[in-house]
Amino acid sequence: MGIEAILKLLQVYLLASVKYFLTFPYALIIGLDFTEAVIVVTIGGISGFVFFYYLSEALMRFIKQKKPVFISFVRQFLKIDLSRWLEKKATAKKPFVSKRIRKIIKLKERYGFWGIIIMSPILISIPIGAFLLNRYYSRNRNVFAYMTISILGWAVVFSAFFVIFPHAA
Repeated sequence: MGIEAILKLLQVYLLASVKYFLTFPYALIIGLDFTEAVIVVTIGGISGFVFFYYLSEALMRFIKQKKPVFISFVRQFLKIDLSRWLEKKATAKKPFVSKRIRKIIKLKERYGFWGIIIMSPILISIPIGAFLLNRYYSRNRNVFAYMTISILGWAVVFSAFFVIFPHAA
């Protein structure tokens, strides 16, 4: 196996950890073998979920710990009183919410845990799904098992599609 093949595998692995849905056809287009594509995309998706799940946990903890430090820094060194700004923001009529955030909130409210598990690899991305699962369902001890099953299930669906329609890629 040459360096070019290893770089292709690494590229597919990293892409699968972020945008799982697009990676399988891409792996076949750049010339990976069908078996290699299935294995690398599946491992990339699962390891990407684990990475982003723990990364989002660490980032949420960091932000929660450092928020008072940041506010005191701004008060002390920049001579800006954020309390008035924070009060104005809290009493604002309607917070700005983008269409994407609105869709994610609707997905969580309408479909809940199972909707996020099933739709993370294909509709929303694995990092966003990992963040939502960590944020709202971190107490569920089977999150990793369910997400792994979801990623494996979508790998089976993609594999079956490309076996049935071999010229699709």
